[in-house]
Amino acid sequence: MTVIATESLSKRFPRVTALDRLSVDITPGVTGLVGANGAGKSTLIKILLGLSPATEGRASVLGLDVATQGGAIRERVGYMPEHDCLPPDVSATEFVVHMARMSGLPATAARERTADTLRHVGLYEERYRPIGGYSTGMKQRVKLAQALVHDPQLVLLDEPTNGLDPVGRDEMLGLIRRVHTDFGISVLVTSHLLGELERTCDHVVVIDGGKLLRSSSTDEFTQTTGSLAVEVTDSDARPDGTAALLTALAAAGLTVQPAGRSADGAPASGRVLLVDVADDSTYDTVRDAVADLGLGLVRMEQRRHRIAEVFRDEEAPAAPPASPARGADRRKRDEQNGGAPDAA
Repeated sequence: MTVIATESLSKRFPRVTALDRLSVDITPGVTGLVGANGAGKSTLIKILLGLSPATEGRASVLGLDVATQGGAIRERVGYMPEHDCLPPDVSATEFVVHMARMSGLPATAARERTADTLRHVGLYEERYRPIGGYSTGMKQRVKLAQALVHDPQLVLLDEPTNGLDPVGRDEMLGLIRRVHTDFGISVLVTSHLLGELERTCDHVVVIDGGKLLRSSSTDEFTQTTGSLAVEVTDSDARPDGTAALLTALAAAGLTVQPAGRSADGAPASGRVLLVDVADDSTYDTVRDAVADLGLGLVRMEQRRHRIAEVFRDEEAPAAPPASPARGADRRKRDEQNGGAPDAA
């Protein structure tokens, strides 16, 4: 079963190709759509909602053709736009009730659904305050609430963590995950922050320049590597503990190299080593070396790929001379010069 299917889907503007023969199937669950700014994510969402016609190819959402059944799709799908589009002088309750009524709910059902949805997103106590006085995080929650209020089968969330601090991002990602686990609603969430999708999504679709780079489960992206991540703390006797451990492990015949980040992707202040696992004795060798040097062992665990690493590996062979950032800047300049309306 697929909730979204595209076949050779293309969208071309006078000087920009936003989507280039994109073929992908998306199944129920939480799916991340990742790509740099200008990769074609927002353009794809507009096509899936029936708001922008494709240049060529086909796409369907919940079995409905986007070219001919856009209205029926929008009845069954919730949409959280990337940009701030909220009226500042009305309350969250008023706005979400209005959006529920626009979706066809009767007045009483709209009010009941609004109260339940605002409670779910954590805005119940603040629901009567004007939206203009909300923080960025609260505004993002209002946009999520209006996407959920009519009980859709699928929600499309365009960069839902934009502008949020780390705590706010974690809370928003938790809400997104609960949309599926608590209510059974499938989610397509776009982001250019790979770590967010790694923690939240069941499946990841990577696009660049409108082309599909890879589509697979998160587990396949982050499969276990053959390296052991070892993080240690220095001691007074060994202020250069990591360097000393590297030397000791190399002397023991192990292949070892420093890593700039810890096994979970967090900065590790240069205290992480990647050790190739030859066999089970590797663990004993590392443990004994750490003990002999009098260091503190923070972690010793089998390292997993990070999506960012796989993304770089996938795009490296076909990378153009210009960097992705410069490519995105060039596309943005083209749009500002009249080349295309929002090919992001």
